[in-house]
Amino acid sequence: MALCESPLGGMGCGDAALGILRMTTFDCKMCGDCCYGEGGIFLKEDEKGRISRFLGINRSDFLTRFCEERNGRTYVTTGKDHFCVFYEKGQGCRVHPVKPARCALWPYYPANVNDRETWEMAKLACRGIDREGSFEDFVKDSQTAIQNKDTALVEKS
Repeated sequence: MALCESPLGGMGCGDAALGILRMTTFDCKMCGDCCYGEGGIFLKEDEKGRISRFLGINRSDFLTRFCEERNGRTYVTTGKDHFCVFYEKGQGCRVHPVKPARCALWPYYPANVNDRETWEMAKLACRGIDREGSFEDFVKDSQTAIQNKDTALVEKS
């Protein structure tokens, strides 16, 4: 059984499968584009425990196998293909239900929400961001998304 089997039937770790509210300006395509590249995904202390429990391994093994320390922070590593170590092509994120807050926040990063030009660049990089949507609607959706994701993270802890 895949890690992300939809309760509605079918496969995938999409937000709809997890019961998370869809925004009008962003609909994740589970393409993995945001999972590509050398690590900017750092983990908070509670995330280390939550992800290791989800994977069914102890925290020490999790940190050794999937993380690296840089500049006083713990970062998720990337694989030989330069994708996040938890991303599997054709399957999606292996830790989607407990993914790090940095991942859950995408595309509503402060830079994208606070700067129209940065948002325009994000639209080109992310096929899930509505190309026809307005910046103002994106900002409004970001407030709802951040509030919902904060609530979901509190409930998971």
